[in-house]
Amino acid sequence: MNSSTGKPVAVVRTRAELGQHIRAWKQAGETVGFVPTMGALHRGHLSLVEKAREKASRTVASIFVNPTQFAPGEDFDTYPRDSDADISKLASVGCDLVYLPTVEEMYPDGNTTNVRVEGMSDLLDGVYRPHFFYGVATVVARLFLHVQPDVAVFGEKDYQQLQIIRRMVRDLGFPVDIIGAETTRDADGLAQSSRNLYLTADERFAAGALQAALHRASVRLAIGVTPSAALDEARALVTAAGFRKLDYISLVDPDTLLDLPDTPLAPGTVARLLGAAWMGKTRLIDNISATR
Repeated sequence: MNSSTGKPVAVVRTRAELGQHIRAWKQAGETVGFVPTMGALHRGHLSLVEKAREKASRTVASIFVNPTQFAPGEDFDTYPRDSDADISKLASVGCDLVYLPTVEEMYPDGNTTNVRVEGMSDLLDGVYRPHFFYGVATVVARLFLHVQPDVAVFGEKDYQQLQIIRRMVRDLGFPVDIIGAETTRDADGLAQSSRNLYLTADERFAAGALQAALHRASVRLAIGVTPSAALDEARALVTAAGFRKLDYISLVDPDTLLDLPDTPLAPGTVARLLGAAWMGKTRLIDNISATR
């Protein structure tokens, strides 16, 4: 049930069914907020739906585990899936409609068209997952065409993804307002993620060191320490905490995602610290703002 209206939550599986709802809402003068997900929903996802409800009169969430953003050997087949539980969670925060497209609905037979946001997609996570952001941009562009939202909400936890979607929307002229929502964290500071389910109890205890290292670096940068010194210290803290492998800790321009020069931040500068590291078999990412 939709907790805000008492009406059942609509669940549709085809673009045609979805379009009937969207057209009826828009003909009635309503606005549509959209949250794309891959399921395995947690409190962070639900906060995005709540943000979308603040910005629009109707809210749609999609659940689609997108095969084009997984490389061979990644966890596509084992990625957690429980659509019944996800739909119930979405209902609890007043979502109006859940879109559950099939792979065939998203990628018609013979599909050869993809969306590539060049440059930004090849930095940071793109170095380690070169397929990933091209898959994300492609599926989000298709979902925007299916849902026709006025507003779409993405979490700042996936900051690079958020900025790439913003760039795509500007470049292609999608009439969608992109909203970034603050990262939802557990009490220990760990950013909520579907992949946190893979962590053992001991790994979970140690994993908070990534966010702590980023926070330490932000404090150091705020007092004028050079980026290289602050980042080296953060990398050492992550390694000492027991992370198996550190992919990167970087200080970048928030809009371009390019590395900032190794000079103390000028007063008034707003930058972004991003990190990715492996705890056991689980790859964790996090990011925070850095200012001076």
